[in-house]
Amino acid sequence: MKILLISLAFIFSVTAYSAQNFIFCMEGSPSSFNPQIVTDGVSMNSSAQTVFNRLVEFKYGTTEIAPGLAESWTISKDKKTFTFKLRKNVQFHSNSLFTPTRTFNADDVVYTFKSQLDTKHPLTIPAANYEYFKAMELDQLIVDVKKIDDYTVAFILKRPEAPFLANLAMDFASIQSEEYAKSLVKSGKGLKTLETAPIGTGPFVFKSYQKDSTVRFKAFDNYFKGKPKIENLVFVIVTDSTVRLQKMKSGECHVMSEPQPQDLDQIKALKNVKLISTEGLNVSYVAFNTTKKPFDNLKVREAVSMAMNQKSYVDIIYRNQGTAAKNPIPPTMWSYNNSTTANSYDVEKAKKLLAEAGYPKGFETDLWTLPVSRPYLPNGKKLGELMQADLAKIGVKAKLVTFDWPTYLEKSKKGEHQMAQMGWTGDNGDPDNFMNVLLGCGAIQAGSNLARWCDKEFDGLLQKAKEDSNQGVRTGFYQKAQAIFNKQKPWYPIAHAKLNKVISDKVTGYKIDPFGHENFSNVDLK
Repeated sequence: MKILLISLAFIFSVTAYSAQNFIFCMEGSPSSFNPQIVTDGVSMNSSAQTVFNRLVEFKYGTTEIAPGLAESWTISKDKKTFTFKLRKNVQFHSNSLFTPTRTFNADDVVYTFKSQLDTKHPLTIPAANYEYFKAMELDQLIVDVKKIDDYTVAFILKRPEAPFLANLAMDFASIQSEEYAKSLVKSGKGLKTLETAPIGTGPFVFKSYQKDSTVRFKAFDNYFKGKPKIENLVFVIVTDSTVRLQKMKSGECHVMSEPQPQDLDQIKALKNVKLISTEGLNVSYVAFNTTKKPFDNLKVREAVSMAMNQKSYVDIIYRNQGTAAKNPIPPTMWSYNNSTTANSYDVEKAKKLLAEAGYPKGFETDLWTLPVSRPYLPNGKKLGELMQADLAKIGVKAKLVTFDWPTYLEKSKKGEHQMAQMGWTGDNGDPDNFMNVLLGCGAIQAGSNLARWCDKEFDGLLQKAKEDSNQGVRTGFYQKAQAIFNKQKPWYPIAHAKLNKVISDKVTGYKIDPFGHENFSNVDLK
């Protein structure tokens, strides 16, 4: 019997990792398969980049906008109406709950956006926050989404919005099937089913999810861009980077996410895999919850920032794979303000500031540490330990707290933390996608402003920057906003990290994405 069980296990293993399966070993579990209601890269890669398409999309491996489900578009003279001509004969997936009776059309676009825009829409998901949509302030920008005919849709805006087209290429703007949503309501299954059994037009059909283990997809035979070359796509969830690397060495993974910086030299020496890298559009930071004492006090935020030794964090955590951050946007992004002041490390001055703030003996607080490796922060736990030791030098006793990744996201969005590690990888190449989404006043309610910081002058500059299409003018607004951020310190900025991926030498057609997306529609195995 024991021999039989071993044989069966071997057969299963061979089947799971056979040549017809493409295995991506990723660092965490998705919180949902509906890209409208998530913000984390793990969930986006497990849904938006596999199952769905958008009206416009980024050309593979670039920040260039290209046609998606819309084959063309026009913008009115007053820049407040965007009209899209849609592709015809684009088919939706089917599953055990649903078989489509029609192809994609304007009704699906109108439903996708109006259900996020109008909380009273009959197909709005109950209790859904639609965090991205709100953080981008699209609920305040879009006046209407109109069906002109079956294959023409117009977006009417309150005001000109420079990043609007790029925003529509983001994952949260993935197009859903109205027919599927209606069928879920009619059958009594409910719209929450969209989170666990997604239906889209994308390159892969969602098949199953085994919690904290695997996500399985199958190539969509009728994909409008052509059927993917790989038949079965399997995401294997491996939270430990050492185990992920071991699986790469043994051939159990074809692509691995988030290698640790200390493993890169070892990876470069391997014969069966290769390391590919690019500069990342990202930032890591610690958010101070400015609505909670003592972090409502600027002097406390200044003191804590001075007590933390940024150089040691970059050296130990990132090695040569990251650069110290001082602004909320990366230095590779246009409008970066070079003249702002970098973090200074001064323990004695930090103690003095803390005493001036009314805390001469320090205080107790919590520091939430990331439970998973992220492109912007490879080791949250180790970083937390370093920060904890530094803060102790000024009498601040920081208790390290963490949760599983979905819970961490949920609780931090609600503002339950005092200090929380977080980070961001840009979605569309525009500064608005960092500064407004992460620090705008509207982003507090949306849940993406973890500092819960609302500065009217800062926010006003962001609004002006969005309304002007001249990049030079916009740059001036964003640089002034960065100067305010630098003085007010709602965050302790940590670093901007390089993006590293480990791929098997059997993989062809894979490109590293500047936004951190994992798109396997063009890959193949030798």
